[in-house]
Amino acid sequence: MVGKVLTIRDLEQFSSRRSSVYVDPECDKFFELPNFMAVSSNDLTTKCQCWQLSPGKEPALRTFTEIKQLLDQGKKREVKNILRENSWPINSPIRSQLWPTLCAQHQSKPQMVDGFYWEMVHQVFGTTELSEKPIMLPAFVDAAHCLPYHLTRTGRSVADRIVNVLAYDCPDITYSPVLYPITSILLHFMSEEEAYHCLAALVGSKEKVFINQTKLLHEVTWKTVMQIAKKHQKSSVSYFQRLCPGVKLERVFMDWCWWILAGLPFQHLVRIMDCYFHEGIKVLYRIALVIINLFHKECQSNNEWNPDNIKNDIANALIKFCKKIPVSPAKLLHAAFSIRGLSSTYISRIFIKTEMLLKSRSVLNSGNKQLVKSRSSDNLPTSQSQVNIQMMSHTLTIRELFTLWSWLPVRITMYQPVLLYTTEEHGCSLTTFYVRVEQHEPTLMMIKTCNNEVFGAYCSSRWFERNIKDDKGQRQAYFGTGETFLFSLYPERAKYPWVGIAADKDLGHSSELFMAADAKMITIGGGEGQAIWMDENIRFGKTDSCKTFNNPPLCPSGDFEIRVLEVYGFVGA
Repeated sequence: MVGKVLTIRDLEQFSSRRSSVYVDPECDKFFELPNFMAVSSNDLTTKCQCWQLSPGKEPALRTFTEIKQLLDQGKKREVKNILRENSWPINSPIRSQLWPTLCAQHQSKPQMVDGFYWEMVHQVFGTTELSEKPIMLPAFVDAAHCLPYHLTRTGRSVADRIVNVLAYDCPDITYSPVLYPITSILLHFMSEEEAYHCLAALVGSKEKVFINQTKLLHEVTWKTVMQIAKKHQKSSVSYFQRLCPGVKLERVFMDWCWWILAGLPFQHLVRIMDCYFHEGIKVLYRIALVIINLFHKECQSNNEWNPDNIKNDIANALIKFCKKIPVSPAKLLHAAFSIRGLSSTYISRIFIKTEMLLKSRSVLNSGNKQLVKSRSSDNLPTSQSQVNIQMMSHTLTIRELFTLWSWLPVRITMYQPVLLYTTEEHGCSLTTFYVRVEQHEPTLMMIKTCNNEVFGAYCSSRWFERNIKDDKGQRQAYFGTGETFLFSLYPERAKYPWVGIAADKDLGHSSELFMAADAKMITIGGGEGQAIWMDENIRFGKTDSCKTFNNPPLCPSGDFEIRVLEVYGFVGA
């Protein structure tokens, strides 16, 4: 096939060829880029930093077979530690198998059949032959950051084709500037088809965030990094604020991902990707914090980064600093994973709080006459969805649907609601409930009592997670994330978000009890009470105040009898 980009597997038969050695002209060390047929010969003299191993015998690096066995056994924590500690050379063949396997574990949709990608290519371009003419890139791509990482002209054309097919298959992606650089990195270690499968898995991941896909979430992400930095790198951020007071500080953090993707040397980036493809975007958060700290130290000791030289363009100075970063990939990762107190729960709390703040500001900016309208209402369900809900629902009026819609996370409003389960049609049984609902994420649960009270919960995670076991083989009692919230529609209309959104410190385990379930009951919210509890027959329940949501009882009596339970999912979510 024209334009085929060879993978690292081809190294064996070309082991005697040195035509693509990535040489530092100032030293006699070298390393070979793994997918050497994808590297432009014009870039071979690009300056790079060479890191020598410390004297002494290094521990043996773990093999792909060992890692695959641990993944098959569900030992993700062990895999995480291995990926953090094993510094495989940049030309190691392990990544041609490791990266596709790591990405595949995040796949939320059914596995693609063989040849699916090439069928998509044919649908989009009318042929599987690689065009010699430039391909117009999707609107979500940032033309200023189509980083090729030394791919040849053919390699860049392949990257262009992959992101176009992804845009065709995932029309909900509206803004995602990091997609192209990650595509280019993947092509150094695998075939075009494998790279597409990896991207599709990362984009569709439900449990972890890898790639933002809207402008709103892109903004939420860099503001989250800024908030985390203010806590974990106080002195560095204070230094930046003195250099660039006010809004200029935000301008610095807007470019945080480019410190990593556009600044760091390729050998650093590859090691970061080893961990990123397993753990998600939190790896990049940690790297960004280390970069801030290192840059601050260099500014104090190295005249090249004198405040007078960088204060007018600190954003570009950071990227230039990263190109010359004074630590090895191993030391960079070690410093990143040594940061304490940066848990996934803490990051999630900051992220959700930031998203809600941005939504609130958009409401205020829309004018006083529209204060009741949230940004989420810009993407209302289709007329047909509204009709279907009105015909099938025993709890929701269109007015109540619009109220709920204004409370949903913005990204969820891109999808259309569908009724997954109702006691009126599917009977009163937790077994049936799980069969129809457990694989959907998120879900909206509505309860109408025999006293006509209407309340419920937005459940951020799959109910199937009640079956997931930890590293010790124990089922987790509670699961879910801080996006979960409670609501009441009648007799009072109110939303009760997670208390962690409004808190700047860790509130403890009792404030993070989102969802729990087994064969006998369902619970939402915990800590000195349960916000919603239902029995196995979905007939009786109780509600109380709880620490997780700081809510009052959702109905006056506390105990209730269920007239109707309805659960909605979101098509395509």
